Amino acid sequence: MKEALDFLKENNEVAFATIGNGRPQMRVFQIMKQSGTTLWFATGPHKRVYAELQENPAVEILSRNGNISVRVSGDAVFDVPDDVCKAIYETNPVLPRLYHDYKSLVYFRIEIDRMDYFDLTPTPPVLRHYDRVSGQYVDLNPFGEKKA
Repeated sequence: MKEALDFLKENNEVAFATIGNGRPQMRVFQIMKQSGTTLWFATGPHKRVYAELQENPAVEILSRNGNISVRVSGDAVFDVPDDVCKAIYETNPVLPRLYHDYKSLVYFRIEIDRMDYFDLTPTPPVLRHYDRVSGQYVDLNPFGEKKA
């Protein structure tokens, strides 16, 4: 699982999918902080994505670079401590340009429930799947079955 988590640290610009009006909604987000299997994000309270997450917290993100991609799913949780919010704001060069202070944003975290690491470089390709409920990180073949 380390390779997938390391990949997300290096490739923190992600496609971010929510459900809004009963349909998938995609946008680009940045992972603001990562610790173990927890990812933190920030958004404006006036944005549609915030309303979507309030209605349905299910999220899927995808990061890709070259032949490698990592897909993560989990639920958005808005219980981020104030000191973490402030640190996220102060360490991200974009946020202070767009928002006058850290309290102008809402912050949320996603605990990774499921994660797929896919590398098309080797033959056969590498596909590893992590499931938090089972605690397993298993190699799969590209067609979804566990490798023998």
